[in-house]
Amino acid sequence: MEKFQHVSIGVFKLIIENKLNNKFHNQDLSTSSFLVTGGAGFIGSHIAEYLLKNGAGKVRIFDNMANGFTSNLDVLRVYNRFEFLEGDIRNMETCRTACEGINYVSHQAALGSVPRSIKDPSATNDVNVGGFVNMLKSAVEKNVKQFVYASSSSVYGDEPTLPKKENKIGNCLSPYAVSKRADELYASVFADAYRIPVLGFRYFNIFGPRQDPDGPYAAVIPLFVKAIMNHTSAFINGDGEQTRDFTFVENAVQVNIKGMLSANDEAKNKVYNVAVGEKYSVNFLYNSIREYLKSSVEATHREPREGDIRNSLADISLAKHLLGYKPTTKFETGLIKTIEYFKDLYSQK
Repeated sequence: MEKFQHVSIGVFKLIIENKLNNKFHNQDLSTSSFLVTGGAGFIGSHIAEYLLKNGAGKVRIFDNMANGFTSNLDVLRVYNRFEFLEGDIRNMETCRTACEGINYVSHQAALGSVPRSIKDPSATNDVNVGGFVNMLKSAVEKNVKQFVYASSSSVYGDEPTLPKKENKIGNCLSPYAVSKRADELYASVFADAYRIPVLGFRYFNIFGPRQDPDGPYAAVIPLFVKAIMNHTSAFINGDGEQTRDFTFVENAVQVNIKGMLSANDEAKNKVYNVAVGEKYSVNFLYNSIREYLKSSVEATHREPREGDIRNSLADISLAKHLLGYKPTTKFETGLIKTIEYFKDLYSQK
């Protein structure tokens, strides 16, 4: 793509309507129960909403609200099969309660952000590793059928090869990356020792509506939209030519649904890249948003961020082959939907 393409409001609405019809399963969900940890957060709330919209028998959200939002829960509360358990994955007894009567777990709860992990590695480890082990053990004890979890492309570290393939990783560059790599190792051990099917997903720069627009670790796309709408200069770390495989949240929802419900034994107990398989620079991202919003505000460049990977691009062939994963929303369409969401959000404030 050489230039961001403008889309009329009519076409935009058609895109939204078409995307609402996407289904990522062919099973009856009405007799199954699901637990989504971190379900009041960004990705978790989208997974939960998909399940509720498609008739899941029960969808329980488990969240301590450290990174979750009541507004995300409000979206889910309109469904009578929704349950909410407020609690912390660092508490083993609460994890057991969360897994009681559950068939499938989608574990999204975590402390994200590379900078936050560098500032406070102990908290990152406690939540992302200790909490993860609590959830795995609770799932085993409560006879959960299948367990999927969020890993991260950060585990590739300083491995320079592009595209990234699951079997080739480098040295981790941040405590956050270490925590996610530890999760993958624990998942493998639990799969072997306790015979619970576990699938991990290395997310590549997931973005979309409901992403946290505020706070010290806010995501880059809502930050860019907010700055441009306020006619202020957004910050870009480094020269901005670092590239990312920006992945719309609907694609993350798809792989979680397919992973939880997969009956393919070959697909289980593995870790998968979750991306689109296309890379764009941060400069291109900023300029695309600026062009769509018809702004002339230039970005301000600052020092590169410690622990960041320079370039990121995923090979998604494994997920395609074993899970039937196919990105349904590419970068441009997803970016339009995201910009429109945050435009509406900021205009209400």
